Amino acid sequence: MSSLIHVPSSRVTGELTPAGQRPGADSGDPQLSTLPLDGGTDAQIGIWECRPGGWPVIDRPDTESCYIISGRATLTDEATGTKVEITAGDFVVLPPGWSGRWDVTETVRKAYAIF
Repeated sequence: MSSLIHVPSSRVTGELTPAGQRPGADSGDPQLSTLPLDGGTDAQIGIWECRPGGWPVIDRPDTESCYIISGRATLTDEATGTKVEITAGDFVVLPPGWSGRWDVTETVRKAYAIF
């Protein structure tokens, strides 16, 4: 039987566990911090934070849905060249096969689910 997962706001906005530099970074020093949660499935869920920097994403293997809690970044879609600035309160879905770029300009914190 599964149990309810509750993460109080103090934990969502509080200190996260450092996880090193974002793999594949090619600009800045995008240091990551995380709070992974066990949802009882194969999905990855949790809170993720990244300091300013950028990296390419090539042929994403899965779907990520995320809610931006704080910060600012620009996502560039490789297929269309469209640039979208994301900020607190935005909801983003990156589908399988997506290629593009993340450029974090102000430390971003998001709640995510990856399937």
